[in-house]
Amino acid sequence: MHYEVYSKDMLSSTTRAFGSPLRYVQGQGEFGRLPLYTAPYGNACVIIDGFLYQDLNARLEKAYAESDAKFVSISFNGECCEEEVERIGKIARENGAAVIVGAGGGKTMDTAKICADEMGLPVIIAPSSASTDAPVSEIAVVYKPDGEYIGSRKMKKNADLVLVDTEIIVKAPRRLFVAGMGDALATWLEAQACECSDSPNYIGSGMRRCKAGMAIAKASWDILFEDGEKALMALDSGVVTEAFENVVEANTLLSGLGFLNTGLATAHGIHSGLTVLPETHKYLHGEKVAFGIVCQMVLENTPAETVDKVMRFMVAIGLPVTLADLGVAAEHDKVLAIAEKTANGPLIHQEPFAVTTERVYGAIIAADALGRKYKGL
Repeated sequence: MHYEVYSKDMLSSTTRAFGSPLRYVQGQGEFGRLPLYTAPYGNACVIIDGFLYQDLNARLEKAYAESDAKFVSISFNGECCEEEVERIGKIARENGAAVIVGAGGGKTMDTAKICADEMGLPVIIAPSSASTDAPVSEIAVVYKPDGEYIGSRKMKKNADLVLVDTEIIVKAPRRLFVAGMGDALATWLEAQACECSDSPNYIGSGMRRCKAGMAIAKASWDILFEDGEKALMALDSGVVTEAFENVVEANTLLSGLGFLNTGLATAHGIHSGLTVLPETHKYLHGEKVAFGIVCQMVLENTPAETVDKVMRFMVAIGLPVTLADLGVAAEHDKVLAIAEKTANGPLIHQEPFAVTTERVYGAIIAADALGRKYKGL
């Protein structure tokens, strides 16, 4: 497999670009309409998260029994690795698959993307939660069979359809939904940093942002503050409301298109830095990004009014804002390890100023203090 290493140098070209999935469909009960969406292609190979397999496969058997379309389902083994891609590819070929469907979490979706990419087939992505913006991305994260991170791989094209069933999403754990809001909240802040530094986005080998990308990133931010807490109340009550639908869209579509078309910066850079510590591995992507948002605001010296708005929102919905929230002791060696990995990575250097390990270290310490203040600690 080939893994991409993206250049983060300032652009020398004025060419701008925008990319997205071919279609995005969101609503209650849409997963049960999958035969309608796969029929134009032919036989479907549906990869389903192991812990969701029994429920979702039963739904598919019922839906396809009432249709002329055909499918084969595969229970995902749990790791997005070359071995799993080969296993699924073999089954897909044996069953004459004409379209690949990935239903479940990030690793299931990424495996579906790679299988489709290698087989030259269309792909449909059906997330089981609104925990990240990965469904909209054509990037897959690849691991070894034991879970060790290898790198990222970019597909030749984006998904043909992202299918979001909010009837399934509303039953997903609260923590996943909140983490999705953390990931989405970073989109506009990072977009502005990339705009100021004229850093590349993730379209092709990286180009300038279209105004559409910036507008979409800003929309995800606005929706979170308008509907975030209302959406969480709906989820806690087990019901789908307009506010809930709005935030699912912000977490998935708007955040995904936002980051792809504008770029990433400190919030995701800190996320990568945190992974150097084993104690952070049990925390979700959006949870680590959330603390990265606090660090980015400190590093950029964001205006107090925005800092207050963001911090109050994150504390209210339960996102991590301190090192302790991520199981990390605020010790010199640990913070330095995070700072070094962050500073040695590309993302934090999308900021419009020079960044050193020392500056990152200071930002983490100050961010932790800021988080403790807002939590009343």
